[in-house]
Amino acid sequence: MEALHIAPGRNLAVKFVQNSGVDCFSGVRQVGFASLLSGKRKDRSFCVRARSYKEEGEIASRGRGNAQNKETEQGIFLGAERDGTGSVVGFHLIPHSAISDERVLETQQAEADKLFEEIKSSDTTSPTTTYNVVFVTSEAAPYSKTGGLGDVCGSLPIALAARGHRVMVVSPRYLVGGLSDKKFANAVDMERPTKIHCFGGVQEVGFLHEYRAGVDWVFVDHPSYHRPGTPYGDSFGAFGDNQFRFTLLCHAACEAPLVLPLGGYTYGEKCLFIANDWHAGLVPVLLAAKYRPHGVYKDARSIIVIHNLAHQGVEPAVTYKNLGLPPGWYKALEWVFPTWARTHALDPGEAVNVLKSAIVTADRIVTVSQIGFIGRLDYQKGVDILLSAAPDLMHDDVQLVMLGSGEKQYEDWMRQLESTYKDKYRGWVGFNVPISHRITAGCDILVMPSRFEPCGLNQLYAMRYGTVPVVHCTGGLRDTVQTYDPYANEGTGEGTGWAFSPLTKESLLTTLRIAVSTFIEHKISWEGLMKRGMEKNMSWDNAAVQYEQVFNWAFIDPPYAG
Repeated sequence: MEALHIAPGRNLAVKFVQNSGVDCFSGVRQVGFASLLSGKRKDRSFCVRARSYKEEGEIASRGRGNAQNKETEQGIFLGAERDGTGSVVGFHLIPHSAISDERVLETQQAEADKLFEEIKSSDTTSPTTTYNVVFVTSEAAPYSKTGGLGDVCGSLPIALAARGHRVMVVSPRYLVGGLSDKKFANAVDMERPTKIHCFGGVQEVGFLHEYRAGVDWVFVDHPSYHRPGTPYGDSFGAFGDNQFRFTLLCHAACEAPLVLPLGGYTYGEKCLFIANDWHAGLVPVLLAAKYRPHGVYKDARSIIVIHNLAHQGVEPAVTYKNLGLPPGWYKALEWVFPTWARTHALDPGEAVNVLKSAIVTADRIVTVSQIGFIGRLDYQKGVDILLSAAPDLMHDDVQLVMLGSGEKQYEDWMRQLESTYKDKYRGWVGFNVPISHRITAGCDILVMPSRFEPCGLNQLYAMRYGTVPVVHCTGGLRDTVQTYDPYANEGTGEGTGWAFSPLTKESLLTTLRIAVSTFIEHKISWEGLMKRGMEKNMSWDNAAVQYEQVFNWAFIDPPYAG
Protein backbone atom coordinates (compact mmCIF):
# COMPACT_ATOMS: atom_id res chain seq x y z
CA MET A 1 0.00 0.00 0.00
CA GLU A 2 3.02 2.17 -0.42
CA ALA A 3 2.73 2.96 -4.10
CA LEU A 4 -0.10 3.51 -6.56
CA HIS A 5 0.66 2.51 -10.12
CA ILE A 6 -1.48 3.76 -12.97
CA ALA A 7 -1.28 2.09 -16.37
CA PRO A 8 -3.47 2.85 -19.36
CA GLY A 9 -4.01 -0.43 -21.16
CA ARG A 10 -0.85 -1.69 -22.80
CA ASN A 11 1.71 -4.45 -22.63
CA LEU A 12 4.55 -4.43 -20.16
CA ALA A 13 7.20 -5.11 -22.78
CA VAL A 14 6.41 -1.81 -24.50
CA LYS A 15 8.24 0.15 -21.82
CA PHE A 16 10.60 -2.13 -19.92
CA VAL A 17 14.04 -0.54 -20.07
CA GLN A 18 17.51 -1.75 -19.15
CA ASN A 19 18.30 -0.98 -15.54
CA SER A 20 21.18 -1.87 -13.26
CA GLY A 21 18.67 -3.36 -10.84
CA VAL A 22 16.53 -5.38 -13.24
CA ASP A 23 17.25 -7.09 -16.56
CA CYS A 24 15.06 -6.70 -19.64
CA PHE A 25 12.57 -9.35 -20.57
CA SER A 26 11.27 -9.94 -24.04
CA GLY A 27 7.99 -11.76 -23.53
CA VAL A 28 4.83 -9.72 -24.02
CA ARG A 29 2.40 -10.33 -21.19
CA GLN A 30 -0.40 -8.13 -19.96
CA VAL A 31 -0.52 -7.33 -16.27
CA GLY A 32 -3.50 -5.90 -14.45
CA PHE A 33 -6.78 -4.98 -16.09
CA ALA A 34 -5.67 -3.09 -19.17
CA SER A 35 -8.21 -4.88 -21.36
CA LEU A 36 -11.10 -4.87 -18.92
CA LEU A 37 -12.98 -2.34 -20.99
CA SER A 38 -13.68 -3.30 -24.59
CA GLY A 39 -14.93 -1.55 -27.70
CA LYS A 40 -13.96 2.04 -28.45
CA ARG A 41 -13.70 3.15 -24.83
CA LYS A 42 -10.38 4.63 -23.78
CA ASP A 43 -8.79 2.12 -21.42
CA ARG A 44 -7.13 3.26 -18.26
CA SER A 45 -6.14 0.99 -15.41
CA PHE A 46 -4.79 1.71 -11.99
CA CYS A 47 -2.48 -0.73 -10.18
CA VAL A 48 -1.63 -0.26 -6.53
CA ARG A 49 1.43 -2.03 -5.14
CA ALA A 50 2.57 -2.28 -1.56
CA ARG A 51 6.06 -3.14 -0.42
CA SER A 52 5.92 -6.14 1.90
CA TYR A 53 8.21 -6.69 4.81
CA LYS A 54 8.12 -10.43 4.33
CA GLU A 55 10.86 -12.57 2.84
CA GLU A 56 11.20 -12.17 -0.93
CA GLY A 57 8.99 -14.53 -2.84
CA GLU A 58 6.70 -15.24 0.10
CA ILE A 59 3.10 -14.93 -0.98
CA ALA A 60 0.42 -14.34 1.61
CA SER A 61 -3.16 -14.97 0.64
CA ARG A 62 -5.40 -14.42 3.60
CA GLY A 63 -9.10 -13.79 3.23
CA ARG A 64 -9.77 -15.33 -0.19
CA GLY A 65 -11.28 -18.71 0.65
CA ASN A 66 -9.54 -22.03 1.10
CA ALA A 67 -9.48 -22.95 -2.59
CA GLN A 68 -7.91 -19.69 -3.67
CA ASN A 69 -5.50 -19.76 -0.74
CA LYS A 70 -4.33 -23.16 -1.92
CA GLU A 71 -3.79 -21.81 -5.42
CA THR A 72 -1.83 -18.84 -4.15
CA GLU A 73 0.48 -21.10 -2.18
CA GLN A 74 1.36 -22.84 -5.43
CA GLY A 75 2.39 -19.78 -7.38
CA ILE A 76 2.06 -16.07 -8.05
CA PHE A 77 -0.54 -14.19 -10.02
CA LEU A 78 0.52 -12.53 -13.24
CA GLY A 79 -1.08 -11.81 -16.59
CA ALA A 80 -4.62 -11.31 -17.79
CA GLU A 81 -7.28 -13.82 -16.73
CA ARG A 82 -10.36 -13.47 -18.92
CA ASP A 83 -13.97 -14.57 -18.65
CA GLY A 84 -16.07 -16.02 -21.49
CA THR A 85 -16.63 -12.59 -23.06
CA GLY A 86 -12.92 -11.83 -23.22
CA SER A 87 -12.97 -9.33 -20.35
CA VAL A 88 -10.11 -9.40 -17.88
CA VAL A 89 -11.29 -10.52 -14.48
CA GLY A 90 -8.05 -11.38 -12.67
CA PHE A 91 -4.53 -12.72 -12.91
CA HIS A 92 -3.20 -15.94 -14.38
CA LEU A 93 -1.38 -18.10 -11.89
CA ILE A 94 2.27 -18.80 -12.69
CA PRO A 95 3.79 -21.71 -10.73
CA HIS A 96 6.74 -21.03 -8.48
CA SER A 97 8.81 -23.16 -10.81
CA ALA A 98 8.60 -20.29 -13.29
CA ILE A 99 9.96 -17.69 -10.91
CA SER A 100 11.63 -19.52 -8.05
CA ASP A 101 13.74 -18.18 -5.20
CA GLU A 102 16.77 -19.77 -6.81
CA ARG A 103 16.13 -18.06 -10.11
CA VAL A 104 15.61 -14.70 -8.40
CA LEU A 105 18.88 -15.15 -6.53
CA GLU A 106 20.76 -16.06 -9.70
CA THR A 107 19.34 -12.98 -11.43
CA GLN A 108 20.29 -10.69 -8.56
CA GLN A 109 23.81 -12.09 -8.42
CA ALA A 110 24.22 -11.62 -12.16
CA GLU A 111 23.00 -8.05 -11.82
CA ALA A 112 25.53 -7.40 -9.04
CA ASP A 113 28.39 -8.70 -11.17
CA LYS A 114 27.20 -6.56 -14.05
CA LEU A 115 27.00 -3.47 -11.82
CA PHE A 116 30.56 -4.08 -10.62
CA GLU A 117 31.93 -4.39 -14.15
CA GLU A 118 30.00 -1.38 -15.46
CA ILE A 119 31.26 0.94 -12.75
CA LYS A 120 34.79 -0.43 -12.95
CA SER A 121 34.93 0.29 -16.66
CA SER A 122 33.15 3.66 -16.52
CA ASP A 123 34.80 7.00 -17.18
CA THR A 124 34.07 8.31 -13.70
CA THR A 125 37.08 9.86 -12.00
CA SER A 126 38.76 7.45 -9.58
CA PRO A 127 38.97 8.43 -5.90
CA THR A 128 42.21 10.04 -4.74
CA THR A 129 42.16 7.95 -1.55
CA THR A 130 40.89 4.41 -1.11
CA TYR A 131 39.75 2.92 2.18
CA ASN A 132 39.10 -0.39 3.90
CA VAL A 133 35.34 -0.04 4.30
CA VAL A 134 33.25 -2.24 6.60
CA PHE A 135 29.48 -2.06 6.24
CA VAL A 136 27.56 -3.34 9.26
CA THR A 137 23.90 -3.99 8.56
CA SER A 138 20.98 -6.13 9.65
CA GLU A 139 20.14 -6.90 6.01
CA ALA A 140 21.80 -6.90 2.61
CA ALA A 141 20.16 -8.03 -0.63
CA PRO A 142 20.00 -10.63 -2.02
CA TYR A 143 20.77 -12.50 1.20
CA SER A 144 18.23 -10.66 3.35
CA LYS A 145 15.90 -7.80 2.63
CA THR A 146 12.77 -6.17 4.01
CA GLY A 147 13.06 -2.81 2.29
CA GLY A 148 15.38 -0.02 1.20
CA LEU A 149 18.08 -0.81 3.76
CA GLY A 150 18.67 -4.19 2.13
CA ASP A 151 18.82 -2.58 -1.32
CA VAL A 152 21.38 0.02 -0.26
CA CYS A 153 23.64 -2.41 1.59
CA GLY A 154 23.40 -4.89 -1.27
CA SER A 155 24.39 -2.41 -4.00
CA LEU A 156 26.39 0.53 -2.60
CA PRO A 157 29.26 -1.74 -1.39
CA ILE A 158 29.58 -3.15 -4.92
CA ALA A 159 29.79 0.35 -6.38
CA LEU A 160 32.48 1.35 -3.87
CA ALA A 161 34.47 -1.82 -4.53
CA ALA A 162 34.35 -1.13 -8.26
CA ARG A 163 35.88 2.28 -7.57
CA GLY A 164 38.90 0.74 -5.87
CA HIS A 165 37.96 0.48 -2.20
CA ARG A 166 38.33 -2.77 -0.27
CA VAL A 167 34.84 -3.47 1.01
CA MET A 168 33.40 -5.89 3.54
CA VAL A 169 29.72 -6.27 4.44
CA VAL A 170 28.93 -7.85 7.81
CA SER A 171 25.38 -9.13 8.31
CA PRO A 172 23.68 -12.01 10.14
CA ARG A 173 23.27 -15.39 8.51
CA TYR A 174 19.51 -15.77 8.80
CA LEU A 175 18.27 -19.33 8.42
CA VAL A 176 14.50 -19.70 8.32
CA GLY A 177 14.27 -23.36 7.37
CA GLY A 178 13.11 -22.79 3.80
CA LEU A 179 14.32 -22.32 0.24
CA SER A 180 15.68 -18.86 1.06
CA ASP A 181 18.44 -20.54 3.10
CA LYS A 182 20.05 -21.46 -0.22
CA LYS A 183 21.09 -17.84 -0.59
CA PHE A 184 24.01 -18.67 1.68
CA ALA A 185 25.02 -21.80 -0.24
CA ASN A 186 28.24 -20.23 -1.55
CA ALA A 187 29.35 -18.90 1.82
CA VAL A 188 32.33 -20.77 3.28
CA ASP A 189 32.92 -21.27 6.99
CA MET A 190 36.04 -19.28 7.94
CA GLU A 191 36.64 -21.54 10.97
CA ARG A 192 37.34 -18.54 13.17
CA PRO A 193 34.94 -18.95 16.13
CA THR A 194 34.98 -15.79 18.22
CA LYS A 195 33.85 -15.30 21.81
CA ILE A 196 31.66 -12.30 22.61
CA HIS A 197 31.30 -11.13 26.20
CA CYS A 198 27.83 -9.72 26.72
CA PHE A 199 24.49 -10.39 28.40
CA GLY A 200 26.17 -11.77 31.50
CA GLY A 201 28.07 -14.54 29.74
CA VAL A 202 30.16 -15.58 26.79
CA GLN A 203 28.60 -16.16 23.38
CA GLU A 204 30.42 -17.84 20.52
CA VAL A 205 29.78 -16.68 16.97
CA GLY A 206 31.05 -18.04 13.69
CA PHE A 207 31.88 -16.32 10.42
CA LEU A 208 31.05 -17.40 6.88
CA HIS A 209 32.45 -15.67 3.81
CA GLU A 210 31.56 -15.25 0.16
CA TYR A 211 33.53 -13.11 -2.29
CA ARG A 212 31.13 -11.77 -4.90
CA ALA A 213 31.11 -8.74 -7.19
CA GLY A 214 34.34 -7.45 -5.68
CA VAL A 215 32.95 -7.45 -2.13
CA ASP A 216 33.70 -9.61 0.93
CA TRP A 217 30.29 -10.70 2.21
CA VAL A 218 30.72 -11.85 5.81
CA PHE A 219 27.87 -13.55 7.66
CA VAL A 220 27.74 -13.79 11.43
CA ASP A 221 26.45 -17.18 12.53
CA HIS A 222 24.64 -17.76 15.83
CA PRO A 223 21.57 -19.80 16.85
CA SER A 224 19.60 -16.60 17.53
CA TYR A 225 19.57 -15.94 13.78
CA HIS A 226 18.10 -19.35 12.98
CA ARG A 227 14.32 -19.05 13.14
CA PRO A 228 11.36 -18.49 10.81
CA GLY A 229 10.22 -14.97 10.07
CA THR A 230 11.88 -11.76 8.95
CA PRO A 231 15.17 -10.43 10.36
CA TYR A 232 13.18 -8.63 13.05
CA GLY A 233 10.11 -10.65 13.92
CA ASP A 234 7.35 -13.00 12.85
CA SER A 235 3.57 -13.01 12.70
CA PHE A 236 3.42 -12.49 16.47
CA GLY A 237 5.45 -9.27 16.36
CA ALA A 238 9.04 -8.22 16.92
CA PHE A 239 11.39 -10.78 18.45
CA GLY A 240 11.86 -10.20 22.16
CA ASP A 241 15.63 -10.76 21.98
CA ASN A 242 16.46 -8.29 19.21
CA GLN A 243 18.70 -6.27 21.50
CA PHE A 244 20.72 -9.43 22.14
CA ARG A 245 20.84 -10.45 18.47
CA PHE A 246 22.07 -7.11 17.19
CA THR A 247 24.46 -6.57 20.10
CA LEU A 248 26.12 -9.79 18.92
CA LEU A 249 26.21 -8.43 15.37
CA CYS A 250 27.98 -5.24 16.46
CA HIS A 251 30.60 -7.04 18.56
CA ALA A 252 31.22 -9.56 15.79
CA ALA A 253 31.53 -6.80 13.19
CA CYS A 254 34.25 -5.11 15.24
CA GLU A 255 36.16 -8.39 15.49
CA ALA A 256 35.85 -9.38 11.81
CA PRO A 257 38.50 -6.99 10.38
CA LEU A 258 40.97 -8.18 13.02
CA VAL A 259 40.54 -11.95 12.80
CA LEU A 260 39.38 -12.85 9.27
CA PRO A 261 42.13 -13.39 6.65
CA LEU A 262 40.01 -12.52 3.63
CA GLY A 263 41.94 -12.94 0.42
CA GLY A 264 44.97 -13.93 2.44
CA TYR A 265 45.15 -11.00 4.85
CA THR A 266 42.96 -9.13 7.32
CA TYR A 267 41.50 -5.69 6.86
CA GLY A 268 43.40 -4.56 9.95
CA GLU A 269 42.75 -1.70 12.33
CA LYS A 270 42.61 1.26 9.93
CA CYS A 271 39.04 0.73 8.77
CA LEU A 272 36.08 2.91 8.06
CA PHE A 273 32.96 1.39 9.62
CA ILE A 274 29.60 2.21 8.04
CA ALA A 275 26.96 1.42 10.67
CA ASN A 276 23.41 1.28 9.30
CA ASP A 277 20.48 2.09 11.59
CA TRP A 278 20.16 1.11 15.23
CA HIS A 279 20.93 -2.55 14.62
CA ALA A 280 24.55 -1.55 13.95
CA GLY A 281 24.48 1.47 16.27
CA LEU A 282 26.74 -0.02 18.95
CA VAL A 283 29.70 -0.17 16.54
CA PRO A 284 30.85 3.48 17.02
CA VAL A 285 30.44 3.11 20.80
CA LEU A 286 32.42 -0.13 20.90
CA LEU A 287 35.27 1.43 18.92
CA ALA A 288 35.49 4.28 21.42
CA ALA A 289 34.80 2.40 24.66
CA LYS A 290 36.09 -1.16 24.14
CA TYR A 291 38.96 -0.91 21.67
CA ARG A 292 40.63 2.54 21.63
CA PRO A 293 41.48 2.56 25.36
CA HIS A 294 43.69 -0.46 24.57
CA GLY A 295 45.31 1.07 21.49
CA VAL A 296 43.16 -0.84 18.99
CA TYR A 297 41.30 0.94 16.17
CA LYS A 298 42.91 4.24 17.13
CA ASP A 299 43.08 5.14 13.44
CA ALA A 300 39.65 3.77 12.53
CA ARG A 301 36.62 5.96 11.89
CA SER A 302 32.88 5.35 11.89
CA ILE A 303 29.84 6.74 10.10
CA ILE A 304 26.26 6.15 11.17
CA VAL A 305 23.77 6.05 8.30
CA ILE A 306 20.16 6.63 9.39
CA HIS A 307 17.61 4.95 7.14
CA ASN A 308 14.76 4.67 9.64
CA LEU A 309 14.60 7.07 12.55
CA ALA A 310 11.35 5.49 13.72
CA HIS A 311 13.27 2.57 15.23
CA GLN A 312 16.04 3.51 17.65
CA GLY A 313 16.78 0.39 19.70
CA VAL A 314 15.27 1.72 22.92
CA GLU A 315 15.16 -0.67 25.88
CA PRO A 316 14.91 -0.29 29.69
CA ALA A 317 17.94 1.30 31.33
CA VAL A 318 18.61 -1.89 33.28
CA THR A 319 19.66 -3.61 30.05
CA TYR A 320 22.78 -1.45 29.72
CA LYS A 321 24.79 -4.02 31.65
CA ASN A 322 24.07 -6.57 28.93
CA LEU A 323 25.74 -4.64 26.12
CA GLY A 324 29.36 -5.45 26.92
CA LEU A 325 30.33 -1.82 27.52
CA PRO A 326 32.33 -0.32 30.43
CA PRO A 327 30.15 1.18 33.20
CA GLY A 328 31.39 4.70 32.53
CA TRP A 329 29.78 4.86 29.10
CA TYR A 330 26.15 4.78 30.20
CA LYS A 331 25.64 8.48 29.42
CA ALA A 332 26.32 7.84 25.74
CA LEU A 333 23.18 5.68 25.62
CA GLU A 334 21.08 7.38 28.29
CA TRP A 335 17.58 8.23 27.19
CA VAL A 336 14.77 9.72 29.26
CA PHE A 337 11.22 9.61 27.99
CA PRO A 338 9.12 12.77 28.35
CA THR A 339 6.50 12.70 31.07
CA TRP A 340 3.60 12.11 28.68
CA ALA A 341 5.27 8.99 27.26
CA ARG A 342 5.82 7.22 30.60
CA THR A 343 3.74 4.25 31.69
CA HIS A 344 2.65 5.68 35.06
CA ALA A 345 3.23 8.58 37.42
CA LEU A 346 6.13 6.90 39.23
CA ASP A 347 7.90 5.77 36.05
CA PRO A 348 11.25 7.66 35.78
CA GLY A 349 11.26 7.06 32.02
CA GLU A 350 14.90 5.94 32.00
CA ALA A 351 16.08 3.89 29.04
CA VAL A 352 19.02 3.19 26.76
CA ASN A 353 18.85 4.33 23.15
CA VAL A 354 21.30 2.60 20.79
CA LEU A 355 20.78 4.92 17.84
CA LYS A 356 21.34 7.94 20.07
CA SER A 357 24.67 6.48 21.18
CA ALA A 358 25.75 6.10 17.55
CA ILE A 359 24.84 9.72 16.82
CA VAL A 360 26.89 10.81 19.83
CA THR A 361 30.02 8.75 19.12
CA ALA A 362 30.22 8.38 15.30
CA ASP A 363 32.66 10.56 13.37
CA ARG A 364 30.06 11.53 10.79
CA ILE A 365 26.27 11.19 10.47
CA VAL A 366 24.54 10.50 7.15
CA THR A 367 20.82 10.49 6.51
CA VAL A 368 19.35 9.24 3.26
CA SER A 369 17.67 12.64 2.88
CA GLN A 370 17.50 16.00 4.76
CA ILE A 371 14.12 15.96 6.85
CA GLY A 372 11.88 12.43 8.36
CA PHE A 373 12.13 8.54 8.41
CA ILE A 374 11.26 5.41 6.47
CA GLY A 375 8.67 3.35 8.30
CA ARG A 376 6.60 0.25 7.97
CA LEU A 377 3.61 0.01 5.64
CA ASP A 378 0.98 1.58 7.80
CA TYR A 379 -0.74 4.89 8.51
CA GLN A 380 2.58 6.63 8.04
CA LYS A 381 2.69 5.56 4.39
CA GLY A 382 -0.55 7.35 3.62
CA VAL A 383 -2.46 4.14 3.04
CA ASP A 384 -5.60 5.60 4.56
CA ILE A 385 -5.52 8.54 2.14
CA LEU A 386 -5.05 6.26 -0.84
CA LEU A 387 -7.83 3.87 0.15
CA SER A 388 -10.24 6.67 1.05
CA ALA A 389 -9.70 8.09 -2.45
CA ALA A 390 -10.39 4.74 -4.12
CA PRO A 391 -14.24 5.02 -4.23
CA ASP A 392 -13.92 8.38 -6.00
CA LEU A 393 -11.49 6.86 -8.50
CA MET A 394 -13.98 4.10 -9.17
CA HIS A 395 -16.36 6.69 -10.63
CA ASP A 396 -13.73 7.49 -13.27
CA ASP A 397 -12.98 5.26 -16.23
CA VAL A 398 -10.30 3.35 -14.34
CA GLN A 399 -9.56 0.02 -12.72
CA LEU A 400 -7.67 -0.40 -9.48
CA VAL A 401 -5.38 -3.25 -8.39
CA MET A 402 -3.72 -3.41 -5.00
CA LEU A 403 -0.82 -5.79 -4.56
CA GLY A 404 0.90 -6.24 -1.21
CA SER A 405 0.36 -6.80 2.48
CA GLY A 406 0.25 -4.67 5.57
CA GLU A 407 -1.88 -4.04 8.61
CA LYS A 408 -5.05 -6.08 8.90
CA GLN A 409 -7.32 -3.04 8.84
CA TYR A 410 -6.02 -2.08 5.40
CA GLU A 411 -6.27 -5.63 4.11
CA ASP A 412 -9.91 -5.69 5.26
CA TRP A 413 -10.47 -2.35 3.56
CA MET A 414 -9.10 -3.83 0.34
CA ARG A 415 -11.48 -6.78 0.60
CA GLN A 416 -14.43 -4.45 1.09
CA LEU A 417 -13.47 -2.42 -1.98
CA GLU A 418 -13.18 -5.59 -4.04
CA SER A 419 -16.61 -6.74 -2.89
CA THR A 420 -18.13 -3.38 -3.82
CA TYR A 421 -16.37 -2.83 -7.15
CA LYS A 422 -15.97 -6.33 -8.51
CA ASP A 423 -15.53 -5.23 -12.12
CA LYS A 424 -13.06 -2.45 -11.36
CA TYR A 425 -11.01 -3.43 -8.33
CA ARG A 426 -8.82 -6.33 -7.21
CA GLY A 427 -6.80 -6.59 -4.02
CA TRP A 428 -4.19 -9.32 -3.61
CA VAL A 429 -2.29 -9.87 -0.37
CA GLY A 430 1.36 -10.74 -1.03
CA PHE A 431 4.58 -9.46 -2.56
CA ASN A 432 7.22 -10.56 -5.05
CA VAL A 433 10.22 -8.45 -6.07
CA PRO A 434 10.46 -9.38 -9.79
CA ILE A 435 6.72 -8.92 -10.28
CA SER A 436 6.74 -5.57 -8.48
CA HIS A 437 9.42 -4.31 -10.88
CA ARG A 438 7.47 -5.54 -13.89
CA ILE A 439 4.35 -3.78 -12.65
CA THR A 440 6.33 -0.57 -12.10
CA ALA A 441 7.78 -0.84 -15.59
CA GLY A 442 4.36 -1.36 -17.14
CA CYS A 443 2.62 1.58 -15.48
CA ASP A 444 2.44 5.19 -16.58
CA ILE A 445 2.05 6.77 -13.15
CA LEU A 446 3.28 5.75 -9.71
CA VAL A 447 1.77 7.37 -6.62
CA MET A 448 3.48 7.50 -3.23
CA PRO A 449 1.35 9.30 -0.63
CA SER A 450 3.76 8.69 2.26
CA ARG A 451 3.44 10.96 5.26
CA PHE A 452 7.20 10.63 5.89
CA GLU A 453 9.83 9.33 3.49
CA PRO A 454 13.48 10.30 4.00
CA CYS A 455 14.51 8.67 0.73
CA GLY A 456 12.19 6.24 -0.98
CA LEU A 457 13.29 3.94 -3.79
CA ASN A 458 10.10 3.25 -5.71
CA GLN A 459 9.95 6.72 -7.26
CA LEU A 460 13.57 6.28 -8.39
CA TYR A 461 12.83 2.89 -9.94
CA ALA A 462 9.75 4.38 -11.61
CA MET A 463 11.61 7.26 -13.25
CA ARG A 464 14.28 4.90 -14.50
CA TYR A 465 11.56 2.88 -16.21
CA GLY A 466 9.91 5.97 -17.68
CA THR A 467 7.02 5.80 -15.21
CA VAL A 468 5.98 9.23 -13.93
CA PRO A 469 5.77 9.61 -10.12
CA VAL A 470 3.03 11.46 -8.24
CA VAL A 471 4.24 11.84 -4.65
CA HIS A 472 3.45 13.61 -1.42
CA CYS A 473 5.73 16.64 -1.07
CA THR A 474 7.85 15.34 1.82
CA GLY A 475 11.40 14.19 2.54
CA GLY A 476 13.20 12.29 -0.18
CA LEU A 477 10.10 12.32 -2.36
CA ARG A 478 10.27 16.10 -2.56
CA ASP A 479 14.04 15.95 -3.09
CA THR A 480 13.88 13.57 -6.04
CA VAL A 481 10.65 14.46 -7.88
CA GLN A 482 10.43 17.87 -9.56
CA THR A 483 6.88 19.09 -10.15
CA TYR A 484 6.01 19.43 -13.81
CA ASP A 485 5.88 22.97 -15.23
CA PRO A 486 4.56 22.98 -18.84
CA TYR A 487 5.55 26.62 -19.43
CA ALA A 488 9.24 26.38 -18.50
CA ASN A 489 12.06 26.30 -21.07
CA GLU A 490 10.13 28.28 -23.65
CA GLY A 491 7.15 25.99 -23.47
CA THR A 492 9.02 22.69 -23.71
CA GLY A 493 8.41 22.07 -20.00
CA GLU A 494 10.48 20.83 -17.10
CA GLY A 495 10.01 18.45 -14.19
CA THR A 496 9.76 14.71 -13.69
CA GLY A 497 6.36 14.30 -12.02
CA TRP A 498 4.09 15.90 -9.46
CA ALA A 499 4.59 16.53 -5.72
CA PHE A 500 1.28 17.30 -4.06
CA SER A 501 0.48 18.95 -0.75
CA PRO A 502 -1.28 18.90 1.68
CA LEU A 503 -1.69 15.18 2.27
CA THR A 504 -5.43 14.94 1.84
CA LYS A 505 -7.75 12.84 -0.26
CA GLU A 506 -8.84 15.91 -2.21
CA SER A 507 -5.27 16.97 -3.00
CA LEU A 508 -4.34 13.45 -4.08
CA LEU A 509 -7.37 13.12 -6.35
CA THR A 510 -6.84 16.55 -7.91
CA THR A 511 -3.20 15.83 -8.70
CA LEU A 512 -3.95 12.36 -10.05
CA ARG A 513 -6.58 13.74 -12.38
CA ILE A 514 -4.20 16.43 -13.62
CA ALA A 515 -1.60 13.74 -14.32
CA VAL A 516 -4.07 11.47 -16.13
CA SER A 517 -5.38 14.43 -18.14
CA THR A 518 -1.82 15.33 -19.15
CA PHE A 519 -1.23 11.76 -20.29
CA ILE A 520 -4.39 11.66 -22.39
CA GLU A 521 -4.38 15.14 -23.88
CA HIS A 522 -0.69 16.12 -24.10
CA LYS A 523 1.27 13.14 -25.36
CA ILE A 524 4.37 15.13 -26.36
CA SER A 525 4.58 16.74 -22.91
CA TRP A 526 4.17 13.31 -21.33
CA GLU A 527 7.05 11.91 -23.36
CA GLY A 528 9.17 14.79 -22.07
CA LEU A 529 8.28 13.84 -18.48
CA MET A 530 9.29 10.25 -19.14
CA LYS A 531 12.58 11.14 -20.81
CA ARG A 532 13.65 13.60 -18.11
CA GLY A 533 13.01 11.00 -15.44
CA MET A 534 14.96 8.35 -17.33
CA GLU A 535 17.89 10.72 -17.86
CA LYS A 536 18.38 11.48 -14.16
CA ASN A 537 21.65 10.15 -12.76
CA MET A 538 20.53 7.98 -9.87
CA SER A 539 23.19 5.32 -10.32
CA TRP A 540 25.02 3.63 -7.48
CA ASP A 541 28.23 4.99 -8.97
CA ASN A 542 26.97 8.51 -8.38
CA ALA A 543 25.98 7.60 -4.82
CA ALA A 544 29.42 6.08 -4.24
CA VAL A 545 31.11 9.33 -5.27
CA GLN A 546 29.01 11.23 -2.73
CA TYR A 547 29.85 8.74 0.01
CA GLU A 548 33.55 9.11 -0.76
CA GLN A 549 33.30 12.79 0.12
CA VAL A 550 31.87 11.82 3.52
CA PHE A 551 34.68 9.26 3.94
CA ASN A 552 37.24 12.02 3.50
CA TRP A 553 35.46 14.23 6.00
CA ALA A 554 35.39 11.43 8.56
CA PHE A 555 39.19 11.36 8.68
CA ILE A 556 39.63 15.12 9.07
CA ASP A 557 39.04 15.14 12.83
CA PRO A 558 40.42 12.81 15.52
CA PRO A 559 38.07 9.95 16.49
CA TYR A 560 35.62 10.16 19.36
CA ALA A 561 37.33 9.36 22.64
CA GLY A 562 34.63 9.95 25.25
